[in-house]
Parts: sequence; structure tokens; C-alpha cells
Amino acid sequence: MNRRLKVLLIIESCNPEWASVPLVGYNFYREILSIADVTLVTHSRNREALLKLHPDARIHFIEPGLWEGRYYRLICALSTYKGRIVWPIRHALQYPLYFFFDKTVAKAYANEVLEGKYDLVHSLTPMMPRYPVSISKACIKTPFVLGPVNGGVPFPEAFKALGRKEFSHFNFLRNLGALLIPGYSQTYKHAHVILAGSTYTRTWIINKFGRNEESVRLVYENAVASHFYRIGSSSEKNTSELRVLFVGRLVPYKGADMLLRAMADPRIKDRRIILDIVGDGPELGFLKSLAKQLNIADRVNFIGWIPQAETANYYRAADVFGFPSVREFGGAVVMEAMAAGLPCIVVDNGGIGEYVTEESGYKIAPLGPDYVINGLVAALQELCEKPEILAQKSQAAAKRAESFSWERKRDEVDEIYKSLCQ
Repeated sequence: MNRRLKVLLIIESCNPEWASVPLVGYNFYREILSIADVTLVTHSRNREALLKLHPDARIHFIEPGLWEGRYYRLICALSTYKGRIVWPIRHALQYPLYFFFDKTVAKAYANEVLEGKYDLVHSLTPMMPRYPVSISKACIKTPFVLGPVNGGVPFPEAFKALGRKEFSHFNFLRNLGALLIPGYSQTYKHAHVILAGSTYTRTWIINKFGRNEESVRLVYENAVASHFYRIGSSSEKNTSELRVLFVGRLVPYKGADMLLRAMADPRIKDRRIILDIVGDGPELGFLKSLAKQLNIADRVNFIGWIPQAETANYYRAADVFGFPSVREFGGAVVMEAMAAGLPCIVVDNGGIGEYVTEESGYKIAPLGPDYVINGLVAALQELCEKPEILAQKSQAAAKRAESFSWERKRDEVDEIYKSLCQ
């Protein structure tokens, strides 16, 4: 097919000025806009940011119901405990907001889809694999693509106590929602292609919905912006010290405390190792106290939250990326670090364990806090003692990250679209 495909792209969260899912949704929109004739359907909260960059694009903004603002404030109150968000409850209570958006989209576009106005319909967000897409019912002759969807990765058995701190005992609400939400199973059974953001989620979808393997494609939801690639060089680094970087929300499961305990281990405590922690969150006070208690406060810099673009400066200054998160779905920061040529030390559970190879970093089995701390110590010790290993893994990380670019993601999606519309 030589002409540009006409695509109805549904991205409820699509905002270039926000982080996480809204930014990922926007990046997909930007790339798909370059390969297809796109009609974007999104929430009106994204209007101002999108029109700044795309004033002439075909975008349909779905206006919220009169009750939406009040309801959102209510669920925020009901799903917050001691200043922390109880995500399983928040996600369960947010469904009525998505339900209104989903039904409005279906009502507005079902007839056009049935009439064949679009070559393809693609629904991108929400990315959690627990929402129906009503417009899929109209995709009788029109291919329907869902995703990338990602999530559901459990806490490792050795970290169940940590999971309870993250309110994992409420995760049963996911299965309850799947039983109660109309159209959920049909969406996943009838989609022509489902994009899964991790191997775990891909396997789960295949098993739960009886899909064949060819119809569920592994497509990571995250990718790396061009300005992160090879932003530093070894000649600019301070060879007398090893600079470790952590970037992420400061919550228990991200494992920043294990990184601090590794820094204090007698095997490497006398090494010239500096740790920069970029991020904010409810664990900040605890982590600062822990650094003092371990007598390493002079070697740990708490940077706080900064805009994503500014993290490039810290990747440039670092030698290695330490990110012992025990339950990570996407982990875009690991991709960014690798693109900058940083070997990554990660816990092998979820998406980040798929990004990092033995050649480009270190993957530690999630066999408990002590095991992970020992793995961190061993990795840092080797990198301090063998600079040639650091250089080799740095080169391998940069090479591996070439497949994580948004340009590569665009080509991947383009291939899927064309295969469905032949």
C-alpha cells in the first residue's frame, strides 16, 4: 500500500508536558503522525499542550462530564493513606472516568468505523491490561490494534513484605474488575493485534485470553529520545572515582535503600564511589536518615525532582546506573541510561530485566534484600577494580540501546500497521 494509512488513534492520556503514561502516549502520537493520516481522540485536559505543538492537527478532545472533577477529588481522598497513594484502589475507583471517555468515543466514531472511513483503529492508553475498548465492537472489517499494554508483574516471593508496603494486598481488585467490567474480555479476544510491553504481560495475555503467539507482539511502551544517546564520553569523566546514578520515584519498591546499604558495605566503603539520587517521594526523609546512619552521607547527593530533559546532565556525569527496583513494568530510565552508555545494575524482574544483558550490565536475581545488596556490592567492586570491564559494558549498553529509539519504535509500528492493511 503506497498511500498513507488513515488511522483513528485513541489516546486518553496524551500530553507532551507531563511525565509517565501521558508523555509516552504523546511520543507514540508524534511518531505515528509521521507515518499515517491520523485522527487523534484524547481527553480535553490535553488540549492546551497538544495545540501548542500541533495547531493544525485533527484532534477530537472529549470533554469531561460535569461530575468528573468532583469525583476525581473524591477518589484521590479515598485512595490516599498517610500521604501515599494506594494504587490498586485508585485504579479501581478511576474506572468510571475511563468508562465515560470510552463510551463517548464509541458513540462518536462507531458509525464512521463501520462505514470504513479508517484503515485501522489503534487504542493506546490506558496501558494497564484491564480496560475494555468499546469502539472495538465496530471493527468488524477494520483492523483493531490494542496497546502497548503492560503490568501485572507480581512482587517476587522474597519481597512479599515490601509488596505489602506498596498495598499489594489490594491487587485482588484487578481480577474483580475483570469479572465486572463489561466488554473487557471481548476487547482482548477480538483485537487483531495486541502489543504487550513486557514478556510477562505478553505471556499472561496469551494464556488468559487464548490468543495465538503471532497476534500478541512484544513492543516495549518506552523508548529513548535522541538527545540521550551518547551524551557523554569517557574522556570527560573523573577517572579517580566511580559515579553511580539512581533516577526514579523514592518509594520502597524502587530499592534505593538497598543501593545505600551496598555503598556502606566494608568491601567497597573505602572506594571512591559517589552516588547521585535524582527523584522525590515519600521515602526521601528515610533515605537521608539512612545515609547518615550508615556514615555515607558525604558520598550521597540527593538531587530531588528535576524535569526529565535535565536528567541528561546526570547521565553525562555518571559512570554506572544503579536501579535495584524489584517490580518495574517499563523502566524508561534504564533505557535512557543505556543510551548514554551507562552499564546498568538492575534486579531481574519485569521489563528492566529484559533491557539489560550480561554484556551491557548486571542482572541480580530477586532472591531477597541481602542477596540484591551483595549483587550490587560485587558489581560495583568489579567496576572499581577493572576499568576495562566498565569500558566494555559501556560500549555494549550504548549498542544495545540503539534498538530503543523512538525512530525504531515508529518503524516497528509502521510494519505492524502495513501487515494488517495489506
